[in-house]
Amino acid sequence: MLRKPVYISMFLIAIVFCGTGSLYAQSSPPLPEALEALESDDNATVTSKRLPFALLNATYYVFEPVGMTTPTTGFVFYPGGLVDARAYAPFLREIAEAGYTVILVPMPFDLAVFGWKRATTVMKDYPAIEKWALGGHSFGGVMSCRYGGTFTDNIDGVVMWASYPSEYFRIDDTDLKCISIYGEKDALSDLDEIEESREHLPADTEFVEIKGGNHTQFGWYGETPDQLQEGDNPADISREQQQEEVVKATIGFLEEL
Repeated sequence: MLRKPVYISMFLIAIVFCGTGSLYAQSSPPLPEALEALESDDNATVTSKRLPFALLNATYYVFEPVGMTTPTTGFVFYPGGLVDARAYAPFLREIAEAGYTVILVPMPFDLAVFGWKRATTVMKDYPAIEKWALGGHSFGGVMSCRYGGTFTDNIDGVVMWASYPSEYFRIDDTDLKCISIYGEKDALSDLDEIEESREHLPADTEFVEIKGGNHTQFGWYGETPDQLQEGDNPADISREQQQEEVVKATIGFLEEL
C-alpha cells in the first residue's frame, strides 16, 4: 500500500511514468493460477471487452455466474499499482460464482490514477444492474474512494482491499456503504494506517482483519509464487486461505448492499 506522503508523490511518479515508460516493465505479472481463472467453465463465464476510446490496457474482463438468474448487483474492481490486473482473476471469479456480475478494469500503465473514471464507462454496458460496488486493492482502492467521492450517485458502495483513502479522497461525508478488508501482517498498509483511516470513511464502515494475511496475497502476482511485494511481511496463512477469507467478506458486503 502507499503511505501518506506517497499519495502525493505517486502523482509525480506518474508524470515521469508517462515520459519514460521505464517503470511499466516492472509491473508484477500474474501467476499461472490467475491466467487459468480467466477461462470460462460450468460455474462462470469470462468475457473480454474493449473500452471505447482507450489506448492503453483497453481490454476489461467480465465474470458472470452460470445457471443463475441475471445478477442485479455488480462489482467493479481496480487493481493495485504496478500490478497486472489479471492477477486478481481468481478472487473475482469466485465472487462472480456467488451470483454477481464482476468487472475487472485494467489501468493505463497499471496505475489507477490514469483511469480512475473508467468505472463509469463499464457500468453503462450493464443497465440491468441495480446496485454497484466499486473496489480495489492498494492504490486501486484509493482511486475507488476518489471515484466514490466524486461520483457518489453512480455507486452504492466501496470495497477496499489493503487500502485506505487519503484526506484528499475522504468519503466520510457520503452515504456510501464501505468495507475495509486488510491483512494483519501487511507492512505496506499497516494497522495504524488502517485505524487512522476511520475518520475519512463513513461512520458505519465495516473493518475486517484477515489474521495472518499480508499485502501481497490479495492477488496472484509475482515472478514466483513465494515472491513478496517489496517491503511486505511474510504471511502466516496460505494465499488460498487469504483468498477464501477476502472473498467471503466481500460477498457478505455485496449481499447487504
